[in-house]
Amino acid sequence: MLEMLLQWYRRRFTDPQAIALLAILVAGFCILYFFNGILAPLLVAIVLAYLLEWPTVRLQSFGFSRTLSVCIVFFIFTGIVMVLVFVIAPLSWQQGLNLMADLPSMLNRSYTLAATLPKRYPALVDAGILDMMTDNLRARISGVGESVVRYSLASLVGLLTLAIYLVIVPLMVFFLLKDKELMLRALRRVLPRDSGLAGKVWAEMHQQISNYIRGKVLEMVVVGIATYLVFFFLNMRYSLLLAVLVGLSVLIPYIGAMLVSIPVVVVALFQWGIGTDFWTLIIAYLVVQGLDGNLLVPLLFSEAVNLHPLVIILAVVIFGGLWGFWGVFFAIPLATLVKAVYHAWPNEPFIEETQNER
Repeated sequence: MLEMLLQWYRRRFTDPQAIALLAILVAGFCILYFFNGILAPLLVAIVLAYLLEWPTVRLQSFGFSRTLSVCIVFFIFTGIVMVLVFVIAPLSWQQGLNLMADLPSMLNRSYTLAATLPKRYPALVDAGILDMMTDNLRARISGVGESVVRYSLASLVGLLTLAIYLVIVPLMVFFLLKDKELMLRALRRVLPRDSGLAGKVWAEMHQQISNYIRGKVLEMVVVGIATYLVFFFLNMRYSLLLAVLVGLSVLIPYIGAMLVSIPVVVVALFQWGIGTDFWTLIIAYLVVQGLDGNLLVPLLFSEAVNLHPLVIILAVVIFGGLWGFWGVFFAIPLATLVKAVYHAWPNEPFIEETQNER
């Protein structure tokens, strides 16, 4: 048994490059685990820099300098963000407030409908249990309203922090784009010398992370717009709010689509009841979700599709539990990183050791 463990150790951990890769991974894990709250603005800036790197490189290919390309891309991106903040966000927030105001009437309608169930199906539905469930649901909904008010008041305290982030993050994005090569050279100086294996894994992951961020943002935009058009043409209430939620749901593979479908179905049910309009909406919504899962996702994430759905769900659960939102957002790239490290890790004794034995 001991000899078997020694042989496994010699195959896996005698290569200095493997040790360097392990040290980099452990250090990165510890930094993100213990300082993810402090590093949140930097993580946001890095994600945005990855997103804006592709158009910057495209402008450079037309003969523009790096600095001028960064300025043009940054100016356009700032305009898009301003539209999102001052146009889409207020409309979505107003629809959210309207939905909260309509919740009591929805609850009363659902209670009226549920009250008829014991008479229709006395063998299946117990009136006492139904009343208890209804009272519990009412208490929870009122608790949600109080939580929203408390969160809104608490968010006022954090407005100063948000204002600081709104200044710091764009500055960091600009300099990450402008001085990209300078910062990469500085990073290489602090890495271990025998980091060839880590460089190989990084070269593979760098491209995959870049493609993933661009693809994920594009998927959010396409799914959100397509869903909004469906809701708008069918004259569904809270169409913009629900479309934004559906667009954001793509951040969580599989789980997000199932969770966001609940408010969509509930709103459609209370607006139209079970009729032609309701089923038309449900079919159109399922078509959008089907095109997203079977056409858009394989087109944008060809590498990620190679991961088994169970692996992706486990990655969301594990990395989301470790790093919260960022763990969920980068669940697929992190799972791909684990796969890349597994395939790149040496499986033979280090050659210098073999020569010494001879």
